[in-house]
Amino acid sequence: MENALVKVLVVDDDPALRQLLADYLNRHHYDTLLAPDASDLPARIQRYAPDLVVLDRMMPDGDGAEACRRLRQQGEDIPVILLTGRDETVDRVIGLEAGADDYLGKPFDPRELLARIEAVLRRKKGASALTKDRPVAFGPFVFDPATRQLHKDQEPIRLTGGEVNLLEALVNNPGKPLSRERLLALARDDDEGERNDRAIDIAVLRLRRAIEDDPKQPRWIQTVWGVGYRFSP
Repeated sequence: MENALVKVLVVDDDPALRQLLADYLNRHHYDTLLAPDASDLPARIQRYAPDLVVLDRMMPDGDGAEACRRLRQQGEDIPVILLTGRDETVDRVIGLEAGADDYLGKPFDPRELLARIEAVLRRKKGASALTKDRPVAFGPFVFDPATRQLHKDQEPIRLTGGEVNLLEALVNNPGKPLSRERLLALARDDDEGERNDRAIDIAVLRLRRAIEDDPKQPRWIQTVWGVGYRFSP
């Protein structure tokens, strides 16, 4: 993220609080996205690809903790900080059990939220650094991100640079549905010129032909209808 602002999605039904947080975070060089409810939270995450979600616990359309739980059940590992008007131990436990990375009671100082955002992102970055270069094994295959090579039963499989980028994007997000737009960003290869949704579909088809026993009934790279694709190790 050295060349791009970190994106934070703020989901809260209070328009004044949303705007306050947007102004504060923007002043501290964050790209802040706003939403009034969590009704289509997974779609917003796929569309905007934020780096972190600030999510209100209690909203008219439902429980933010339950929305967080559904994200985790769908394989979405984006960091989530829950906000609540009830700063009680039981609410903190419910939020953390739902998969939230941190919990902040209202009212709060925006400086504390900023500190928590930065702490969560540091932990996330540290965890990613520990695993990003480790080989990933699935079935008879081993993909080594460090060497950008794929082997099947220790025999190398030839892939184009774009196919390697796509495979790396998928294996780095196991179980997580990725939209074509998100895959375009993650698997970008400047040497291949402009790419579009159709190019991603073609790259997925070629990758399936290389690793699937039956590309029409894929085991590893599954289609998520209405969203995109998911790597299922």
